Amino acid sequence: MALSARHESTQALTPFQQTLHAEGIELRRTPLETLQVNVGKLCDLACRHCHVEAGPKRTEIMELPTVERILELLSEAPAVHTVDITGGAPELNPHFRRLVSEAGKLGKTVMDRCNLTVLFRDGQEDTAQFLADEGVQIVASLPCYTRENVEKQRGLRVFNPSIEALQLLNGLGYGRSGTGLQLDLVYNPLGPSLPPAQDQLEETYRQELGDRFGIVFNHLYTITNMPIKRFLHQLERSGRRESYMQTLLDAFNPQAAEGVMCRNLLSVGWDGQLYDCDFNQALDLPLGGNRRTLWDIESLEQINREPIAFRNHCYGCTAGAGSSCGGALA
Repeated sequence: MALSARHESTQALTPFQQTLHAEGIELRRTPLETLQVNVGKLCDLACRHCHVEAGPKRTEIMELPTVERILELLSEAPAVHTVDITGGAPELNPHFRRLVSEAGKLGKTVMDRCNLTVLFRDGQEDTAQFLADEGVQIVASLPCYTRENVEKQRGLRVFNPSIEALQLLNGLGYGRSGTGLQLDLVYNPLGPSLPPAQDQLEETYRQELGDRFGIVFNHLYTITNMPIKRFLHQLERSGRRESYMQTLLDAFNPQAAEGVMCRNLLSVGWDGQLYDCDFNQALDLPLGGNRRTLWDIESLEQINREPIAFRNHCYGCTAGAGSSCGGALA
């Protein structure tokens, strides 16, 4: 059973690992395909569901030597086809554009997880055009198509600039057929519940955003709120932590478990630390349970032999239709 660096007894496993054991599921790594890079926790927003607790006062920022080490490793990793850049607001990192441009020159698909409002901040006036020129795939957070729900989760006066940013991106060709500029949206539930069916919600988004604002996009990703960090604190304050965990456990889906993103993804922290996924990074749970940095490995292919560190928050990725940075899994 390849769940940790050692073959542990069932009694020593976490409840999530025991669930995998009971289902007869072995989750081994498959060849690494996606390098997810958190370039810092600085953000112009402080969203209630943010699992990295990003915000305007955070000072953690990836420095240039770390960016250069990432590019060095990527240059020798042809099987890694996607560089998924996240934050914080990734665009606020002063080395963001170098990472984007150089990763693109290596033939990688570059994704920018954009909060939309950042496109109107000082110094970001030409960022949307830069992203279009570089052919960057934009994955934009928009937890609803109504002002009330968006601002409950993301703060006051966030909805209008989010809509204006989507219209700006559409004007550059994003989300439009034949341009090659992909624009995907991300939905998170407002509270302690599983997301609705992804395909059905996508059609609702498409109709509402199209009819009301003339906005088009390619895909909608539904992502389950993970019971960690800010969302966990919210659950604890409302006395709903245990009930939410039970909801996730009761909805465990073996098919979704087989598709979890940590099997073919490596997450890199702003300081070069390595993790199995973005959620483990938020919890400072290192790759396979053993702390290492980009400078401790000789190649990205080395990760293919690593175990995966699982804990009980992993129920969030395996509940219902499943959840990952690419949306539903089943």
